[in-house]
Amino acid sequence: MYAPAINIKIGKKICEGEFAQLDSLAFCLEDSITHDGVEEAEKRLVETLSYIREHCSNQMPMLFVRVRSCAQFERLPLLLGNLIDLLTGVIFPKFDTSNGAEYCALLKKINSSLNSPLFMMPILESESFINLKTRKKTLFETRRLLDKHKDYVLNVRVGAMDFCRLHGLRRNVDQSIYDIGIVRDVLIDILTTFSNDYIVSAPVWEYFEGKDGDDSWKKGLENELRLDITNGFIGKTVIHPTQIPVVKHWLKPTNIDYKDALDILNWQDVNLGVAKNTSGNRMNELATHVEWAKKILSMSKVYGVREQ
Repeated sequence: MYAPAINIKIGKKICEGEFAQLDSLAFCLEDSITHDGVEEAEKRLVETLSYIREHCSNQMPMLFVRVRSCAQFERLPLLLGNLIDLLTGVIFPKFDTSNGAEYCALLKKINSSLNSPLFMMPILESESFINLKTRKKTLFETRRLLDKHKDYVLNVRVGAMDFCRLHGLRRNVDQSIYDIGIVRDVLIDILTTFSNDYIVSAPVWEYFEGKDGDDSWKKGLENELRLDITNGFIGKTVIHPTQIPVVKHWLKPTNIDYKDALDILNWQDVNLGVAKNTSGNRMNELATHVEWAKKILSMSKVYGVREQ
C-alpha cells in the first residue's frame, strides 16, 4: 500500500495494527507530494520512522520509500541515519535507460555501508516505454540493466496512471485499464519482456470505498484483477486500506487450479501427456502447463487457496 510520506498519522496506524492484512507499505516522496512539500515530507518521514522504531512492538509490514529522484536517493542515508535499517527497500519511479544505471550504482554504493541490503522495486512508467519509437529499445536495455542487478530486484512495477497522463486519459469505475488500448499494449509488452523471470505487479486501481456505500469500486477492482491475473501480473499497487482484502482474495488461486497444478507437477502416466482434470471439465497437458502449475503453487504458498 502507498501512503504520502507527509501523512502524520501513518506511523501510529501501523503500530496499532489499523490496516488489516497489510504486508508492505511504501512512504511516497514522489507524485503524491508537491514540489513545495518535499522538505516537509522528508521531515515527516523521519518522524514517522522514529515513531515506528520507538512504539512498534508487533510484527511490522515491510517498509519501503518511494524516492523522487536519484539525487534524493543519494541523500537518503544521511536523511534517515540508522532509521534506514527499518526499510526493506526503495522504489525507483520512472525507471528507464535515462536514470536506471545511476539508481543501480547508488544502490550498490549505499548497500556497501549497510548491515543488511536494501532491495529495489523499479517502476516502469516513463514516456520512453509508451512511445513506439523508443519502446522496444527501452524495454530491452532496461531488462539488460536489471538482469545485472537481479538479486536486488524484488518486483518490477508499472505505472499505468503515468501512461494515461501522457495521453490525457483516465478509466472510469466500470472500465479496466485494458479498455485503454494505448496503455494495454505497453503493459502487455512489459509483461512479455519481464514476466518470465521477474514478478511484475499490476498498476493501481484509483477507486475505493467512499461514504455513500456504493460498491462499484469493488466490482471494478475485481474485474481488473481478473484481467491482471489472466495476463500474468502478480500483485497490485494499493492506495487505500479497503482495497487490500479484495486484492489478496483474488490473488489466491482457486481450488480447481491448485488441484490441477498438483496433478501436473506430480504427473504419473509415463506414456500419455494429456488428461482430464479432476473436475472433468478441462484438459491438463504436461508439455504446456508446467510453468503455469509452478506459478499457481508459488502463489498458493503466499496467498492461500480459495474455493472459486
